[in-house]
Amino acid sequence: MISFQKLKIIYNNELDLLKDAINNSKNPYHTFTLSSINNNIPELRTIVLRGIDKDPFKIFFNSDVRSPKIKQLKINNHCSILFYDLKRKMQLRLQCKASIFNKDDISEEIWYKTPLQSRKCYMAPYPPSKKIENWEPNLPKKYLKKDPTRKDSEVGYKNFSYIQLEVINSDILQLHHDGHIRFIVHKKTFSFISS
Repeated sequence: MISFQKLKIIYNNELDLLKDAINNSKNPYHTFTLSSINNNIPELRTIVLRGIDKDPFKIFFNSDVRSPKIKQLKINNHCSILFYDLKRKMQLRLQCKASIFNKDDISEEIWYKTPLQSRKCYMAPYPPSKKIENWEPNLPKKYLKKDPTRKDSEVGYKNFSYIQLEVINSDILQLHHDGHIRFIVHKKTFSFISS
């Protein structure tokens, strides 16, 4: 028999692992899948985790504001994200509400901390997912082999956005050969559900 206390321990352990994943690229939670809606059709993509708040539970990532996912989240800010740890057979499915920060105090603070190597991506001449005639790196030619200067990198700030995902529901699934453990956390209330 699993107690609610045991579920809280599992949940808090997963939050700690998410916190570790921010800077640990070997942690399987370092990247996750984001689903948004495009004309009533779900679209998926892999995202790099950039931050987490535990209470209230929020997930953060960066994106080019010109990307399709940002346009989709502006139209419908409800989305789902998925983390999976293959070794531990642990799945986190989170229903979220997105807020997009661009050219404001919040995005400016994050931009200030963003390394030059990462800033280079936001200097791209073409918006993400734009069709082009011939393949070429979507980076400034001057900086293909090196990082931009801090001054030159500032041109990318207009394209930089910081996205906050407020977690509404957490569906936690731990796979076991002798019976899976699955539960939902909604506003700190734990509920068992079948798997």
